[in-house]
Amino acid sequence: MEKSKFRLQCPMPKTDFDIITLAHGSGGLLTGKLLDTGVFDLLKNDKLNKKHDGAIFSANGKIAVSTDSFVISPIFFPGGDIGELAVNGTVNDVAMCGAVPEYLSLSFIIEEGLKMTEFWDILVSIKYASEKAGIKIITGDTKVVDRGKGDKIFINTTGFGKMHPEADIDTKNIKPGDKIIISNNIATHGIAILSVRKGLEFETDIKSDTRNLNKLTEKLLDKYGKKIHLFRDPTRSGVAGILNEIAEETNLGIELSEKDLPIDPQVKAACEILGLDPLYSANEGIFVTFADTDIAEEITETLRQNKDAANAAIIGEVTKEHPQKVLISSGIGGKRVVQMPVGEQLPRIC
Repeated sequence: MEKSKFRLQCPMPKTDFDIITLAHGSGGLLTGKLLDTGVFDLLKNDKLNKKHDGAIFSANGKIAVSTDSFVISPIFFPGGDIGELAVNGTVNDVAMCGAVPEYLSLSFIIEEGLKMTEFWDILVSIKYASEKAGIKIITGDTKVVDRGKGDKIFINTTGFGKMHPEADIDTKNIKPGDKIIISNNIATHGIAILSVRKGLEFETDIKSDTRNLNKLTEKLLDKYGKKIHLFRDPTRSGVAGILNEIAEETNLGIELSEKDLPIDPQVKAACEILGLDPLYSANEGIFVTFADTDIAEEITETLRQNKDAANAAIIGEVTKEHPQKVLISSGIGGKRVVQMPVGEQLPRIC
């Protein structure tokens, strides 16, 4: 069939927007609409339909693969840079599938005019993050675009890893009564980037939480196996976005406790001053776990033994009540609905 005839069989769905906006890349409501009515509907298949950050397929055993692109601004920020972020981000997405990351591809789109010293610093960060995560970069690509046609450097990474033999990570395993555990403080990355974004700078000691999480998830799977029902890393759309996605997909409700949310005092103060909700702020070094209630406390204590999860906490549970909704109990006793984010508090966050 000719492409022109094939195109007629693929009519464009109705949309409220004539152009793509920054909010379509937020990981929130508009991203969901863009993907559901476009990518997922047109390209649907059994792997893509799971709508996870990674996919699992068989090739001499079960393999997880995940790809991601990084366009963060600025490319150097407190606690890291775009190179370290690119490695950690994709390693973590593979780990969230219940896999043990082993290999990465690495591709650069570089704008003419990037300083060689900056490019070298990014490469060194990539090597550091790769060695820390225990993975190898095995292939890649480099393109250079005209000055003014990019923003210094964009990076794409694709990660591969073998599934952990004890892993069964799937939203279908989530059930009422499951506890929701978060591995460390929330909102740190978003506020760190905000503090150095042009026009918004403010004095702070806050550093991004970018780090690899695969060692932590592997340790939990070694010890608890299938009693862990799900891993997710709440990156662009924050904890609110991830939990809303899960509530909708499982047709169950989620209840959170505001007083149990771990957050650095500086981050909390910055959010209050700026009028931001930390539940919607981006994270790059934490994950959410859904697990059987009888091992939730033990999992939390296991996490706290690691310095990268020192503030792990049980923040809520799954319920049959209010299906597809996330509710949070405030410190003064009331409850409010935590909506799916429509846009994002800060674009170009990862």
